[in-house]
Amino acid sequence: MKLGFIGLGAMGRPLAGHLLKAGYALAVWSRRPEGSAPLRAAGARVCASPAEVARHAEIVFTMVTGSEDVATVVLGEEGLIHGSSDGGGLFSTLVDMSTIAPSMARYLAVRLEERGIGMLDAPVSGGVTAAESAALAIMVGGPAETLAQVRPLFDLLGKTIVHVGENGAGQVAKACNQMVMVAAIEACAEAMCLAAASAVDPLKVRLALLGGAAGSRVLEVFGARMVDRDFHAGVEARLHHKDFGILLDEAHRLGCPLPIAAVVRQQLNALMAQGWGRDDSAALLRVVEQESRRK
Repeated sequence: MKLGFIGLGAMGRPLAGHLLKAGYALAVWSRRPEGSAPLRAAGARVCASPAEVARHAEIVFTMVTGSEDVATVVLGEEGLIHGSSDGGGLFSTLVDMSTIAPSMARYLAVRLEERGIGMLDAPVSGGVTAAESAALAIMVGGPAETLAQVRPLFDLLGKTIVHVGENGAGQVAKACNQMVMVAAIEACAEAMCLAAASAVDPLKVRLALLGGAAGSRVLEVFGARMVDRDFHAGVEARLHHKDFGILLDEAHRLGCPLPIAAVVRQQLNALMAQGWGRDDSAALLRVVEQESRRK
């Protein structure tokens, strides 16, 4: 089986590397040449466009930033669709691991199906560390038979693979994941701020919480970054800001009230306004601290 991978950033590069190490022929493309250099050195074919990737790969993975980026990679002038079988290429299945709008995932699935191409939307959770250790949680939307074909590849990339439903369902699950996670990051920021305002050591408060019902992966990881005031990006806050735009647009379309998510989005808006979008989302602590000082 010949594979392709498009989007070789902090998440995509290690995932492509796992596929290459497993012995698959891999064709890759990246907007930034430096993204593909390590994979070229490891034996991947570096292509000049997504369409060229599609000419050399049956199953193509994409992991790019947003809905319009995926649409351009798939349907654009040099998009994957131009390397499908009717264009003389191998491309038969798209596995999009980006975080995009559910409506875009469904639209792309329909457009690809018209050309006889299958699609899975398969966003992930776990961050760079889980990508590097092949321990991601993968949330899959799409036909069961397509998942059956791709599952052995998912097993090389993640530990938890859940078939959520039809196309778009994987993206709905990812939106729910982001709501819960980033709301918890905001709660950690507020807790650390309250501890400091009360002249109580935030480090000891965090240790106490970790042993109780408030203990969580978010408190463990993001809480530690807040205590250490280490805001170097693990996950860039701008990506969570993008994700909240997606999920609240979807909620507006459905008439689904998400009051806590709406507040968290405003906190992310404030973070972006301060120019902290490329910092870790633990920088929400600084937003809460600014608000506290104003009072």
